[in-house]
Amino acid sequence: MSAPETSMAQAASALPADSWTFVGSLPCRLSAEIPLPHFRFADLVDLHMGSVIDTKWTLGNDVPLRVNGQLITWCEFDVKDGKLAVRITDLA
Repeated sequence: MSAPETSMAQAASALPADSWTFVGSLPCRLSAEIPLPHFRFADLVDLHMGSVIDTKWTLGNDVPLRVNGQLITWCEFDVKDGKLAVRITDLA
């Protein structure tokens, strides 16, 4: 661990646990990414309600899950109560 990372970790551990509760309301962008290497702008223009995009993604391969662009975990798609969900499978 580098010096700045160490000092930040030390500072974080010195704070009481309840001092971190404010971060729970901070907004973040969560994205589950499936690469579409052959997807073109023309394909985007042709999208309509009910379109199906062939991903070439093998069922069972984990999908990267990012928070604000930073990889945090791997997941798989699932259905929960009739809605699309992601299930965490491994931490990055």
